[in-house]
Amino acid sequence: MNAPELMASHSSPEVPTPKKAVEVRQASVIYPAADKPVHALSNVDLTIQSGEFISLIGPSGCGKTTLLRVIADLEPITSGEVLVNGLTPQEARMARAYGYVFQAPALFPWRTVLGNVMLPLQLQNRQPEACKEIALEQLERVGLKGFEKKYPWQLSGGMQQRVSIARAMGFEPRILMMDEPFGALDEITRDNLNEQLQQLWQRERRTVVFVTHSIDEAVYLSTRIVVMSPRPGRILKIIDSTLPDERTLSMRDTPEFNALAHEVREALADGHAH
Repeated sequence: MNAPELMASHSSPEVPTPKKAVEVRQASVIYPAADKPVHALSNVDLTIQSGEFISLIGPSGCGKTTLLRVIADLEPITSGEVLVNGLTPQEARMARAYGYVFQAPALFPWRTVLGNVMLPLQLQNRQPEACKEIALEQLERVGLKGFEKKYPWQLSGGMQQRVSIARAMGFEPRILMMDEPFGALDEITRDNLNEQLQQLWQRERRTVVFVTHSIDEAVYLSTRIVVMSPRPGRILKIIDSTLPDERTLSMRDTPEFNALAHEVREALADGHAH
């Protein structure tokens, strides 16, 4: 894997300015409706630097997923501007600049685990040997070595979601977008996948934009937490994490973790009060 682009060279004393992975400026999304239009997002401003792990958190219907879909070119904006690696979302999508992990695994049941992970690489017309080699490497990264010949229906929900992550990482996207990928899983599986995702981010330092309803999940995973208001979705507060980059699940019992979780909870409560 390439070293993160924002890391300084060992030979140079200068620290380079981090690159902007995502820029959202005054973005609004309004859905037309029979009675009155629905304002999903209102004048959202957000800059995400390359290599950050950003969580979007807020009440149901606050526009978290809409914002993620706007960045991913799955949803048009009504007004404002969005740039992904300096390109429009459509240009970034065509350049395959990001991987997207949906709430449900969205795997093809007739393809094996290996076949599912190889698919985006095959669509890029990569050599068959290269497709297989990259897919096997990604499956090992998410702890699924030995499951290559299984079919999705033979796997648990957590394992299926890991296949989705391996598939999204396979073509080495610079940005990984994840829409509540662990929301439907039991707590033990979710903890396990949170830990694996944190370790994956440690190794790769790719930019991650992550939607969640869970305060603990947001605090455990993120370098910054973006708290959103009830509809119309606005950014209420951006909280910088004070936790070290390398984390373990045991940190959730520390005063520092609890203080961050309390700050997120307060921001969410303030949003509901207004």
